[in-house]
Amino acid sequence: MTPHLEESMAGTERDTARSCNNLALRKAARYLGATYDRALAPTGLRATQFSILQKLSTHEQITISSLAEMIAMDRTTLASNLKPLAREGLVTVEPSPTDRRARIVTLTPDGLARMTAALPYWRTVQSEFEESFGGDKAAQLRAALEDILDTGFHPWAE
Repeated sequence: MTPHLEESMAGTERDTARSCNNLALRKAARYLGATYDRALAPTGLRATQFSILQKLSTHEQITISSLAEMIAMDRTTLASNLKPLAREGLVTVEPSPTDRRARIVTLTPDGLARMTAALPYWRTVQSEFEESFGGDKAAQLRAALEDILDTGFHPWAE
């Protein structure tokens, strides 16, 4: 490869990396996710597990498909995330009595207790982030991220 071509490609790579929405989002998600994981560690929950338990706490029972849609996660990944929660007795996953193809997820009393115990840790890191980043900016960020879900893409369409 000629030095001129290498220089041109390096410039393109820099421009692509600087303007890549996916890379910027993933970097920020890994950074913030690790921050929440660290804060929640004393409870034995990771941030994703906490989010699942929190969402389940607002529903008596829900299908895996519906829960996956609510938290913007594909069903297979959600099912994998539910396995350790089920092993610990924090959720149950059972076939639907009305549709054997569907599986119903239910938060157990132990799951609710664990999620409740994790809330103060979550609130602390949430407050620290908003103090550092700015409360208004954090609210705008959440709104912008929610708007992404309305862009018309169908990443998990079958």
